[in-house]
Amino acid sequence: MRVALMILLGLVIGVIGTVNVMNALAARNPMPKAVMDTMGYHIGELKQALKAKQCNTPATRHHLARLQSTASDIVPVFGIEEKAFTDDATQLQTRLQQAVQAAPATCEALAAAIQPVGETCKSCHQQYR
Repeated sequence: MRVALMILLGLVIGVIGTVNVMNALAARNPMPKAVMDTMGYHIGELKQALKAKQCNTPATRHHLARLQSTASDIVPVFGIEEKAFTDDATQLQTRLQQAVQAAPATCEALAAAIQPVGETCKSCHQQYR
């Protein structure tokens, strides 16, 4: 009985130690999550504007510009040097630049401008998430 109790105690201590180590490893670089959360916020605001049918140009430009700026941080923050990843990040930056330059003034134009952006995000998330 004493041996079984010691084995159980060892397993519990091992699980607690493993959880602490995994949490420490996950918390060491918050930047990738921060970049994705920032992009998620701005794309969410654009989608909310589409749902509400309130696609005013200044707010739309602001969110598109912030998306473009944040997208430029993807490669250095994630540190993935694979050609496919860098190509996807470059494609996202190009599509965001096109959306900013289009300066969509209507909800239909905004939807058309962010559709390719969403497709690029989805493609990358399917591959690297």
